[in-house]
Amino acid sequence: MAFGQANPNQRVRIIRPNPPAADEIIVRAVRQETEGAMRRLRGKVELETAEALLSADEIDYNELTGFAEARGNVRYKNYDGGEELRCARAEYDVRAETGKFYEVSGVVPVALDARPGVLTSDNPFVFEGKWAERIKDRYVLYEGFVTSCKLPKPWWTLTGNRFDVIPNGRAIAKGALFRLRGVPLFYAPYYYKPLERRPRQSGFLMPSFGNSSRRGLMFGIGYYWAISRSYDLTYRPQYFTSRGFAHLVDFRGKPTQRSDFNFVLYGVNDKGRLLDDGTRVKEGGFSINFFGRTEMPKGFSALAQINYLSSFRFRQAFTETFNEAVYSEVTSTAFVTKHWNGYGFNGVFNRVENFQSNVDDDKISIRKLPQVEFFSQDRKLFKTLPLWWSFDSSASLLRRNQPLFQTRQAMERLDVSPQLTGALKFKHLQLIPSIAIRETYWGSSFGQPNEVTGQGLWRHAFIGDVDLILPSLSRIYERKSWLGEKLKHVIEPRATFRYVGGVDTFRSTIRFDDTELLTNTNEVDLSLTNRFYTKKGGVTREWATWEVWHRRYFDPDFGGVVANGRRNVLASSADFSGFAFIDRPRRYSPVASNLRMEPLPGVGVAWRMDYDPLRSGVTNNTVSLDGRVQDFFVSAGHNHVRSSPLLSPAANQFRGLVGWGRENRRGWNTAFFAIYDYRLRTLQFANTQVTYNTDCCGFSIQYRRLNFGTRFENQFRVALAIANVGSFGTLRKQERYF
Repeated sequence: MAFGQANPNQRVRIIRPNPPAADEIIVRAVRQETEGAMRRLRGKVELETAEALLSADEIDYNELTGFAEARGNVRYKNYDGGEELRCARAEYDVRAETGKFYEVSGVVPVALDARPGVLTSDNPFVFEGKWAERIKDRYVLYEGFVTSCKLPKPWWTLTGNRFDVIPNGRAIAKGALFRLRGVPLFYAPYYYKPLERRPRQSGFLMPSFGNSSRRGLMFGIGYYWAISRSYDLTYRPQYFTSRGFAHLVDFRGKPTQRSDFNFVLYGVNDKGRLLDDGTRVKEGGFSINFFGRTEMPKGFSALAQINYLSSFRFRQAFTETFNEAVYSEVTSTAFVTKHWNGYGFNGVFNRVENFQSNVDDDKISIRKLPQVEFFSQDRKLFKTLPLWWSFDSSASLLRRNQPLFQTRQAMERLDVSPQLTGALKFKHLQLIPSIAIRETYWGSSFGQPNEVTGQGLWRHAFIGDVDLILPSLSRIYERKSWLGEKLKHVIEPRATFRYVGGVDTFRSTIRFDDTELLTNTNEVDLSLTNRFYTKKGGVTREWATWEVWHRRYFDPDFGGVVANGRRNVLASSADFSGFAFIDRPRRYSPVASNLRMEPLPGVGVAWRMDYDPLRSGVTNNTVSLDGRVQDFFVSAGHNHVRSSPLLSPAANQFRGLVGWGRENRRGWNTAFFAIYDYRLRTLQFANTQVTYNTDCCGFSIQYRRLNFGTRFENQFRVALAIANVGSFGTLRKQERYF
């Protein structure tokens, strides 16, 4: 069996001063007797070559054949691989570098190649056996054991009838029995572990076992197929006693030095969730995730992130994470891009599916196949004038499909927007005006609500912006405090006026993305930013930033497009806040506040709040805390939405992660994560992990509790990590905190 992609040993060569020449053999002893070619060496005997050192109490050495028989405190050290052996008696050919060692023990050093999620240790591998033989660079150990723990009471051992090891190559054990604290855990008639720097060896993966209150007992195994140096495939079947078979296929490749891809297929043949009345509801399905990228000739590059989900019901029933289970959107994007001399080109494929419920086909699908974009950065128009020009343009073939209506398979859209920007400065005042024209054409439009017609639609929009940057005000406080020796406070006021006119097609436009959200508007933005800098021990850092902004509308119904009593999403509201706030004509936006702090190095606090004067209260409030101080870490957040139900669903959730430890910290490590919904009074997700790391291995147990939708279950997952080797169990590397 194979651990799959284990952490490999690297080649270790001991550097020593004045080694013997390649063909030289140095003999040392307290006394010696010579009979022809035979030399009988006694007392602190050493035979040293360029590759190895053999020492013992006494050695009989034949200079003609190179054969040596060593007895008493025999030690062998190989300078090429770094391995060291001890034994009672040895028969060794110095020239051929072959021999036999009886009642042997030894160590093999490990060169660490630390990677996230892999437990590491600087302990060497230790082995003991009845006897061993060396054949060139290969060792064979008979009736012995291997461990990386400290003796005499190792945490784990791998015993076997025969170990065949090529340092920096591979290790094979036959009849291998893995013991933990002397207790047998599993038996493998054939065990293979690669020892190369980048191991790629086909083989079965360690079996996994687990339990879920909803899926039943789980049994799984896997096979890793190293197709070639550039491709590999992993297949993991799992059987849930209450639900059926699950299949995971992971195919990776690197066709060239500048391209790679990863394809993952996960599916479940579900026999159904058992209801109280004895019937079953099937929730099976599959998901596909593909990621690929490549660099092409002439400066082009391509990237693809393709995702497909057969049904939202399948995701909620079988996903392993809470965030994925409640996320109802599936996005696929692929593009080819090139940038040169301030110009840019994108060829884009995009598909978005937003599932509205668990009902089949109750979803909104929007597709761009393709969309071609050509744009320019700001370029100076005249050498002597502060005037710059730029443009954005795109041509698209679009489709939207939802239960109420659908468009043609390929509806055309053209969008062009040239822009002119200036910059004026008077003393400490800066004025940045810009004007733009935006011409957009759609091949279809709405005749009546949710009635798509083939009539084309033009939009002619004029956009004007004036950005006024006022002089900053600052003051330095020299008084010492817990923050440091100095404190600097900077106030940055800013105002922006924006005008959009000519948009008279808003109600007839089919929505695909933010291109269709543009409306007439006449508005001004006012913002005030406070920055606090501290200096302590010669180090300056931004301790806190507090930004407050507000928008006034001189056109309260945005050219007559705002509908009373419903959610209106417009370009002006979308770029102001991620929360919708327009359900009627209004002359002002909420007052938005964003506070970011770093009270201690490595600790960050963020607080975002929207206060709506029209509703006389706070509508959205989000607070988060993230940080680590030595081995203690915390991440917490609270999200509270109290807006109108027409605008946003009410929400009042807390998430928190608190823990102590690190991946390779010896001893106890623990973490707890939870998501609690105050509105539903439900602990929707909880995850607790406890890990204990020794000098050579680690034990992890994780308990999960899920309670959302129709899913209520408990899960237990365990993992045993072997330092510098790998891990096995039901707790995957990407799901662990340590």
